[in-house]
Amino acid sequence: MRVVLDTNVLLSGLAYPASVPGRIVAAWRNGSLEVVLSPFILDELRRVLPRLSARHGLSGAEIEDLVDCLAFEAELVEPSPGLEPALTDPQDQPVLGTLRAAQADYLVTGDKALLNLSPGYRVVTPAQFWQSHGQ
Repeated sequence: MRVVLDTNVLLSGLAYPASVPGRIVAAWRNGSLEVVLSPFILDELRRVLPRLSARHGLSGAEIEDLVDCLAFEAELVEPSPGLEPALTDPQDQPVLGTLRAAQADYLVTGDKALLNLSPGYRVVTPAQFWQSHGQ
C-alpha cells in the first residue's frame, strides 16, 4: 500500500512512537507500507523540527541525518503543479500535489484543510488509516 505521510504525521510519529502516527511510521520502517514523500514535505520537516528541539533534543546535525534517512527510506516525487481551488491553505497545495504525483492510495494527515477534501481525494486521519489498515 502506497501512502503519503504529511509532515504533522511524521512529526507526531517520530516524537511519540506509541501513538497512532508512531505505529504508522513503525509499519513503514518495518516494510509494511510504502511511503511516498516530496522535497516539500522533507523541507517542511527540516524547518519545523528545530522549533521542537525542547521536545526531542536533536541537534541540527541529527535533524539533517534524520531527514536524510527518511528521504532514503521513502520514494520521493515532485508534487504535481495543479492547484485545488477548494484547498483553503495555499501551503497545503504541494502536499496534495504529492498525493497526486505519487498516485498513492492515501494521504494520511491531521491537517483540517486537507481532510476537508476527503470527498474528492483519499485523505484520512492517522486514526482512520490505522483502523482500516493497521497491523
